[in-house]
Amino acid sequence: MKDSTKDQVEGKLHEVKGAIKEIAGKLSDNPKLEGEGTGEKIAGKVQAKIGEVKKVLGS
Repeated sequence: MKDSTKDQVEGKLHEVKGAIKEIAGKLSDNPKLEGEGTGEKIAGKVQAKIGEVKKVLGS
């Protein structure tokens, strides 16, 4: 698997995992879990974008 594709896939997985944590934190009234989920979701979006950039640059 190319590096760019790997980054995109891992990024999307982190986005989904973060969204689940965020929802679980909201439902259980746990701000720490909600914050972790938000952070992981953002990190996933960044990683996915890095993969897109690598793909455009041909890396």
